[in-house]
Amino acid sequence: MKISVITVVYNNRETIADAIESVLGQTYHNVEFIVVDGLSTDGTVEVIQNYKSRISRFVSERDAGLYDAINKGIKLATGDVVGFLHSDDIFYGPDSISRVAAAFSAHDTDCVYGDLLYVQKTDTTKVVRNWVSGKYNRISFLFGWMPPHPTFYVKREVYQRLGLYNTSFKSAADYELMLRYLYKHQITASYIPETLVKMRVGGKSNLTFKNRIRANQEDQQAWLINGLKPYFFTRLLKPLRKLVQFF
Repeated sequence: MKISVITVVYNNRETIADAIESVLGQTYHNVEFIVVDGLSTDGTVEVIQNYKSRISRFVSERDAGLYDAINKGIKLATGDVVGFLHSDDIFYGPDSISRVAAAFSAHDTDCVYGDLLYVQKTDTTKVVRNWVSGKYNRISFLFGWMPPHPTFYVKREVYQRLGLYNTSFKSAADYELMLRYLYKHQITASYIPETLVKMRVGGKSNLTFKNRIRANQEDQQAWLINGLKPYFFTRLLKPLRKLVQFF
């Protein structure tokens, strides 16, 4: 089974090497590694060039934002399964992809996901939040649940069949896609009860209170554009579910 791992980056010279080395250090060897750069100007491209011989595909060109770049990566992918490691993130261990591959081999499933640790930006050994996502239950979406996007691996044919990320969203296209795939179209999912990824704090949707409000509004829009009706409290429960991750 070939697994395509896509890293999208724009002006992130400080941490891109960590992400690249995390992918290259995986024990699972049938990995197609794709890096999509948004025409960085801070030296990011020069860092990536140091690893170019070990990267399957490298593209550096202007894009229309994060989700447009992600879609480019998916279109370039040739693997049976597609997942992401963003430029601020690292795998929890060298066997993370092996665990993903094992889950697909063990289960007749369209996607798998696991758990996620939020860590400090300057010290990835210090945990800020622990996102234990739990076993999949479609109804949980109504109660504010979603799987951690950086741990979400999907068969490439599902992207071809159900569509890519909606680039009209600024920060919640990952939620919209997972809602569309899992809740609306009811693709099958398997949970890996282990931490797969470490994510540095400071994600785009959580940088400011204003961004958090906008992301919450986009969460609501994700239901509407898919012709779905959430409970009146679904929008409120989604951010509240994060509180338990701090304890």
